[in-house]
Amino acid sequence: MSKRNKKEELIQKEYHKPLIRRRKPNRSVGGDVALYIFLTLMAVIMAFPIVFAVANALKPLDELFKNPPRFLALHPTLHNFSDLFVTMGKSWVTFTRYLFNTIFITAVGTAGHLIFASMGAFVLSKYEFPGSRGFFKIVTTAIMFTGYVTGIPNYILLSKLGWIDTYWAIIIPAFASPMGLFLMKQFMENLPMSLVEAAKIDGASEWKVFSSIVMPNVKPAWMTLIIFSVQGLWNQTASTVIFSEEKKMLPFAMRQIQGGGIARTGQAAAVTVVLMVVPIALFVFSQTQILETMASSGMKD
Repeated sequence: MSKRNKKEELIQKEYHKPLIRRRKPNRSVGGDVALYIFLTLMAVIMAFPIVFAVANALKPLDELFKNPPRFLALHPTLHNFSDLFVTMGKSWVTFTRYLFNTIFITAVGTAGHLIFASMGAFVLSKYEFPGSRGFFKIVTTAIMFTGYVTGIPNYILLSKLGWIDTYWAIIIPAFASPMGLFLMKQFMENLPMSLVEAAKIDGASEWKVFSSIVMPNVKPAWMTLIIFSVQGLWNQTASTVIFSEEKKMLPFAMRQIQGGGIARTGQAAAVTVVLMVVPIALFVFSQTQILETMASSGMKD
């Protein structure tokens, strides 16, 4: 056999060798069964409040007061939802106005939060400048303060700016939420600086690097940020900074109905379902994209 044939034979053997040896799972069949049972139980526990809320919204009024209470409705009906919309239709401000206020504030607040948090995180994660570490420490410290602590300072500041009883009283504070900046910075730090430097060598501007290279590679972070921001703004009542009825949000109007007494118990159950539909639908729609992106976007130097 010639040297050339031997070389080709060796290359072929090396080519057909398995690159990674598969490790046999060290769990037994019983362990797998126990794991699946545990996961099923956890899924049932987490789904229970949602199913119970929907079941209550479908119960007629007499079933809501049964003792002992039943989990599912014996005679499901949509009367609670129809009564809710009739009640909302009789209000001084129309249901569509409340809905518009909520959608507008949620959309603008989420978009601004994403843009400002991403731009700030890009600078803090990829550039060193005097005071950058101190500034980030202030951001991490701000996460510990809830809205109840910052409510009075925020109100005084918004009052000085003349934004009380306007949409900006909710939108502007949403832009400055520290959680988004923290989340985006921590994720952007995993992005190799060599990728940014290579783009600059090719002549890309700072905005081009940020919008076309950095943001697509941190999609899991900003998708998660969108979910958190929408959940926070959608459930915002803003009763301390907005006083005009035509500028109030849907949750405020819905919770007024919930406080209407025993006669509105069925409508109150329907309100719970209406308010939780959008955040849950957004999460269900986005979770697949987040998981797929996290599985395929890992990059290391």
